[in-house]
Amino acid sequence: MFDSPLSASAYEILGVEATVDDAELRRAYRLRLRQTHPDTGGDAAVFIQVQRAWELVGTPDDRAAYDRRTGVATDTTWSGWRPPAARADTRPRARSYGHPGGWRRERYLVLIREWAGRGVEVPDPYDPALVRSAPRELRRMLADALAEESTARTVSDLGMGFTVWHDVDAGKDADDKLDHVVLSPSGLYGIMSEDFGGVVGFRRGEITGPSLGTRAPVTGTLARMRTVARAARVRFGGAIIVLPDDDLAQAVTPLGTSRGVPVVVVRRSALAMVLRQGVPGARAIGGNELFDVRTRLQQTVRFV
Repeated sequence: MFDSPLSASAYEILGVEATVDDAELRRAYRLRLRQTHPDTGGDAAVFIQVQRAWELVGTPDDRAAYDRRTGVATDTTWSGWRPPAARADTRPRARSYGHPGGWRRERYLVLIREWAGRGVEVPDPYDPALVRSAPRELRRMLADALAEESTARTVSDLGMGFTVWHDVDAGKDADDKLDHVVLSPSGLYGIMSEDFGGVVGFRRGEITGPSLGTRAPVTGTLARMRTVARAARVRFGGAIIVLPDDDLAQAVTPLGTSRGVPVVVVRRSALAMVLRQGVPGARAIGGNELFDVRTRLQQTVRFV
């Protein structure tokens, strides 16, 4: 929690400035507990957020560590949103093509420098304090890039039986991309890695929530998958929307089927399990068909 550029800080959850003293912070915590407790009409999800926020800043040592990690302290030398370091692990990995989160990372760097630098070089575009002060659309771009990179690491760890294409061109512009196409023995899946910055709900097979506005992520994902399927002459077995763990009430939420394609929304921590076991109702792929589907995708997939 609070690791996303879109998420509220622990201080924002508790309703205070980051500069308050420890006594005022404790008073704010107790007040927020009373305001959000389900027994007094509060929201259970917010009540849990308040408790988790206190776990992060409730003691002087924890608070100091949190401030350094998130950029509240002025002498911090660590940033929470840097590109991932190269891995030293030599275990067999999934076959991987494309650059996960690459397009959004590049767009973020261009736009944050335009916004913050106004022609002057920005020393650290990933500085947490700078990121938190940036407009929401910039923070969301970085949050989505991080989400895509997280999914890529999960799929990579599943081994050589999996093949994944990242940042797949699925429309007239880069915004129409399909974040990941994953081919595995359990099926062929289109995956979008999202971060909407808050708890979501569901209605009529679509994801809903105050932070989504007019976006319809399930509808958009299925449309992108159809574009890729037509170009490669393949059939997807399922659609997967991956969201931060704290934004979902349960690990896997089935949303029914669309044109025979089952759709599920999953927590990040549950993605590996879903890909190994398969989306419920998805058609398994094996033998010569697996090889044929991989060849078709490899010949037709284009990257943004």
